[in-house]
Amino acid sequence: MKRSMFLFGLSLLMAACGSTPDAVNPVLNIEGGQIQGVQLETSDVIVYRGVPFAAPPVGDLRWKRPQPVVAWQGVKVADTFSDGAMQRIRNPQDGQYGTEFHFRSDDPNYSEDCLYLNIWAPANAPGHTDKKLPVAMWVHGGGYGGGWGFEMQMDGEAWAQRDVILVTINYRLGAFGFLSYPELSAEDPDGVSGNYGLLDQIAALQWIKDNIAQFGGDPDNIMVFGQSAGGASIRNLCVSPLSRGLIAKALVQSGGGLGDFIPVNAKPQSEYDEAGKAALDKLGYHSLAELRALSADSLYKATAFLGWGGGLSFAPHIDGVILPESFEQATYDKTLADVPYLLGYTGDDMADLSEAILNFAKVREDLSDKPTYCYLFDRKLPDDGRECLKGSFHSSELWYVFHTLSRSWRPFTEGDYDLSNRMVDAWTNFAKYSNPNGKTGDAWAKATKANPYIHKLVVE
Repeated sequence: MKRSMFLFGLSLLMAACGSTPDAVNPVLNIEGGQIQGVQLETSDVIVYRGVPFAAPPVGDLRWKRPQPVVAWQGVKVADTFSDGAMQRIRNPQDGQYGTEFHFRSDDPNYSEDCLYLNIWAPANAPGHTDKKLPVAMWVHGGGYGGGWGFEMQMDGEAWAQRDVILVTINYRLGAFGFLSYPELSAEDPDGVSGNYGLLDQIAALQWIKDNIAQFGGDPDNIMVFGQSAGGASIRNLCVSPLSRGLIAKALVQSGGGLGDFIPVNAKPQSEYDEAGKAALDKLGYHSLAELRALSADSLYKATAFLGWGGGLSFAPHIDGVILPESFEQATYDKTLADVPYLLGYTGDDMADLSEAILNFAKVREDLSDKPTYCYLFDRKLPDDGRECLKGSFHSSELWYVFHTLSRSWRPFTEGDYDLSNRMVDAWTNFAKYSNPNGKTGDAWAKATKANPYIHKLVVE
């Protein structure tokens, strides 16, 4: 009787908080404690929102390598997305990308406490460690200064319906993620600073490796993929020795190939440290203690203008440890993750990337027996006549990759939904089989020197 009353009271409490215990969804034991997901109403998919993969990087942990998850008591019902990383507050009128992706004014709160991930899995997978479903980790774009892992165009339902577990992550941005400073390098065991956002991505990847079996995933079959700065991040993950052995496949969307598109910076660590100190000295901050004592809002306001042409580059850089060399150098040195690759871009992208991705495929053909596939997304997105982003612009494929066209204001057609289904099929096939065609088929050929094939993705 007492147990029945307790459970009844617990259900009322959790209902008041927006969640209801679900006897069907298993309670999983993961790093930090027990967790339970939420069944989607629209399909047999369970989602886990706001799962911590590291300790909050606040206080003394600001500008430190990611630390282990802080344990919690009881069962965490993962029904709420976390805050996004510190960044500029956006609104629907915030330029054309604001109109495209943030028109509902439903952006999250922003916080230093941002190291969380989200998981979508088929409802019959969590709790079954023998399932061994393929896993995909998504790294969002945003120029290393904006974005989060659960933007309105990003969702894992269509992926989980195809028996691929999708994980999306946050990572530290701007000065919080990429500031170099002499005292930071001095306190680091390897004498480097500034690549904290990249370390966050590696920590998330390691968390997936260590915990995803609980969700029915295969820790030995993790595909990493991302777009724009997220695509460049995938290239960096494939270079870093800290992620060696964690990646089974890599998919780069509008993130380049061989060449200088979204390159990593390659100066001595001391130059980045000196630039960081000089910039902050001008602002009146002369020590690490002062900088760590600032509130997150104050630090963001003080440093926001330093990036994006303000004298500092808040982006990954070659430091000899976390990122020992460029993607191009690692390709030729054969130190790059030796996995299948899929690279592509959009028809009206920021640059013509056909040469960059094909050059990578041609070089890889001589250095590895793993395949490389290439694509061009060339659907000119429909519009309703008002001023908006036109054509197959940078980021336009995101609606299709996550099958979230219904969330957009654009008048998508039946052909668009068909294209989206074909793309999700190809992306999940690559996660499953290292081949966008699936188990069989050759309509999408590998890119080779003899056949420099780029698969065109259009409405048919």
